[in-house]
Amino acid sequence: MESSLIAELPPPLPAEQIIALNQPRADLATHRTYTWNGRDLDVPPGVFMPGATSRMIHQRILDGDIDVRGRRYAAMGSGLGVEAAVAALRGARSVHALDIHPASVAATEQTYRAIVPEPRTAEFTALVSDLFEAVPDGWQADVVTFNPPAVSQTVSDDPDVVRNVCVGASATDAFFAQIAGRDLLAPGGEVHLIASNTADLRAVVSGAEAAGFTAAVDHVHDWHDGVLTYLFRLTREGAA
Repeated sequence: MESSLIAELPPPLPAEQIIALNQPRADLATHRTYTWNGRDLDVPPGVFMPGATSRMIHQRILDGDIDVRGRRYAAMGSGLGVEAAVAALRGARSVHALDIHPASVAATEQTYRAIVPEPRTAEFTALVSDLFEAVPDGWQADVVTFNPPAVSQTVSDDPDVVRNVCVGASATDAFFAQIAGRDLLAPGGEVHLIASNTADLRAVVSGAEAAGFTAAVDHVHDWHDGVLTYLFRLTREGAA
């Protein structure tokens, strides 16, 4: 039976609008610079520049709206790694940064060293990992963030673009199935996932619910171009 939240979520935008809104930048294969809080960070070739949705996560961790203090935090799809560094600044007990892309993991390590001053009190681990495959059995997180490549239309045949933008709901299905199947979320833990109606939001939440999660909407941002971005908070009462 469809949950009331799923029924309230908007359908995906028309395919042609989704494709037009998600055209990749031409400079992906070059070195670029991303500025965060007055600090210039190198973005190596193939590593995605954080966009507005990533900044929404960074800022909520920094502001404490996503509370990581004293908790075990995991940044799924860490990319440049700003959220991992910010979590350490905000007092996370440990930080795991996970990304399938080796250059992104290296960039995350570089960003962490650049942003987080000595002495670094958080235990920091950066892993090349297809979702959670590289974390050991028995590992658990208290807080997980994910800005998934959930766009529902293929916008490029470049594998770097596909990896970061348009895998679709299968990416989130696998994400939630791994958390549930391996019991990776600690009791009282929470997942913060961000996606817009360029994705199939109903399929994303349906996949989470099928894995035993309860979803709530923490925030909706209207970009006034037809795009609505949702920040979901998901919990799993069955976590042992």
